[in-house]
Amino acid sequence: MRALRSLLSTPGNRPRMLEKGLASGADALVVDLEDSVPDGEKEQARALTRQLIDDRAADAVLYVRLDSRHLAEDVAAVVAPGLVGVQLPKVERPEDVLALAELLDAAERDAGMPGGAVEILVSIESALAVVKAYEILSASSRVGSAMPGVAENGDLQRELGYEHTPDEVGLFHTRSSVLVAARAAGITNPIDGVYGRVDDDEGFVASATIARRLGYRGKKVIHPRHALLANQVFMPSAVELDFHRRVLVALEEAEARGSAATVVDGAMVDTAMAATARQALAWAADGHGP
Repeated sequence: MRALRSLLSTPGNRPRMLEKGLASGADALVVDLEDSVPDGEKEQARALTRQLIDDRAADAVLYVRLDSRHLAEDVAAVVAPGLVGVQLPKVERPEDVLALAELLDAAERDAGMPGGAVEILVSIESALAVVKAYEILSASSRVGSAMPGVAENGDLQRELGYEHTPDEVGLFHTRSSVLVAARAAGITNPIDGVYGRVDDDEGFVASATIARRLGYRGKKVIHPRHALLANQVFMPSAVELDFHRRVLVALEEAEARGSAATVVDGAMVDTAMAATARQALAWAADGHGP
């Protein structure tokens, strides 16, 4: 997955909301064909989603959240040139990913697309999925990112039985486990799940900040305003970037003196810190940071 700080979820059956989503400033739009679309409007949502991909894929980063009950129908309807990826909800085993990958293989052939063009964003939403996260995320080369189901009163909270609190301590193990599995599987842009309180900007920023500190690089959002907040949280600040630049300068000067380590702001830095600095600067460049 490319560096995405905010992925805005928008119901696929609401044309005006889709247009607002495109204008929101979110790094990507996730068109939802699952829970936010009534069963009686699935066909309409697929048609609108396909039209959006045909019309706007050249100037927008578009994902589609599939309905796990109707994977074949959804994939056949929306896989077209320009679609970046699909979100697979309620994954519990590697076979779920492989089954979707086969559907995507066939749909890409039918659409005349290169094989492997459409990536998979995997939702980890159950205890079993958390335990099997590495197996799931390494099941296919199409897997581009992972997203834990952290929504308040959502499937994972109901299954695990933790209490949702402002510090989100009940999510610490899940977020950390999914993050480690994602990184071990080679995923560079793990995405945190949604924060459901759309009128609570302070709570959203707190939740996103916790996720970033754990190692997540973006967040799925359900309100356009939160997309802009996520863009701010999931970027190195000007202060951080200044430190990383000074680390590289200090190490270059140290090497000229015949040393592989030096001190910056009272902290020892060496070649490992140089790699971290370069990674942070590259992350900012990809995300158009300061």
